Amino acid sequence: MSKMRLAVIGTGHLGRIHANLASQMDDVQLVGVVDPDGDRCSQVAHEYGAKPLANHLELFGQIDAAIVAAPNFAHAEIGCDLLSQGIHVLMEKPLATNVDECDRLLNAATYRNRILQVGHVERFNPAFEAVAGKLENPKYIEARRTSGYPARSTDIGVVLDLMIHDIDLVLSLTNSQVRRVTAMGAAVLGGHEDMAQARLEFENGCVADLVASRVSFEAARTMNVYCRAAFAGIDFSQRTAQMVAPADEILAGELVGKSRTATEQAKTAEQLYDTLLERSVVPVTEANAIQNEQLDFVSAIRSGRSPRVTGQDGRDAVAIADEILASIAVHQWNGVPAGPMGPHAEPATPILSPELWPEAMPIRRAG
Repeated sequence: MSKMRLAVIGTGHLGRIHANLASQMDDVQLVGVVDPDGDRCSQVAHEYGAKPLANHLELFGQIDAAIVAAPNFAHAEIGCDLLSQGIHVLMEKPLATNVDECDRLLNAATYRNRILQVGHVERFNPAFEAVAGKLENPKYIEARRTSGYPARSTDIGVVLDLMIHDIDLVLSLTNSQVRRVTAMGAAVLGGHEDMAQARLEFENGCVADLVASRVSFEAARTMNVYCRAAFAGIDFSQRTAQMVAPADEILAGELVGKSRTATEQAKTAEQLYDTLLERSVVPVTEANAIQNEQLDFVSAIRSGRSPRVTGQDGRDAVAIADEILASIAVHQWNGVPAGPMGPHAEPATPILSPELWPEAMPIRRAG
């Protein structure tokens, strides 16, 4: 079997990691790395035995697949260029910066019958993998993803930068249409929201509360999932997971009621966390999530199957992110239409009389 010819586009933090891992794959040849920053590109290329290139167009005819870790605003253009040439694409998250761009990528992949995978790497986190199959019909999910300022991905806000991970995970667990989205967010350092909170309500009754911040004093990547027959707590950073499986008496609602004596109630309280709501630590196999993401990409190409995280999955996550951003943009901080609103807490734009239209400045769009 001949080696798959692959390139990595973008040699920033994630691009360097991708190049390193790709260079170690037995059935893959890292042909080139691409970045307009010549010094950085040459350094990464030399380190991992690839050819440095300044433009992705130079790859045409030389590769079978590419991993795109370029700035987010360039995802759609680069991805469509590659797909149009019959090159399979693993696109770092988010798939693109809006739904229209995502649709362009999906159409290009479909037209050339090529794999379009999205780098929602938390799907490959071993802690999530250890419990995902045990979480049937979740009814409430809470996720928190916070960090200090990363000094990267400044072309997008925290919703597309961090919260997008949890949006994708929630969509993969619920398997239901989103009925309602409400959100609020605040810009702290620049033109985009740096903190955000969102609530997703699904047609099947599930509710998900998501919190994301990139200006936090404490780093956290956690998720709690509540199902009728199980609870799971996941720590993506520590790669640990725990579950609680309620005893049959709990599920039947037999432990609390007027017919039970005070002694019986006291006994229930004493045993609650030992036998009735017993917590167990879930075994988690150590693994490199990005490496497994790459392996899934290569396997999907060779076998013709769909990757674990498809282009459609990436598009669905961006569509919900768009709804969250739209809700953030109209959030009324004082609860009145004329008051401050949106991530910058700006005054609502007044309705101008016709004679003032020529002098009116364009409305600044939040995010």
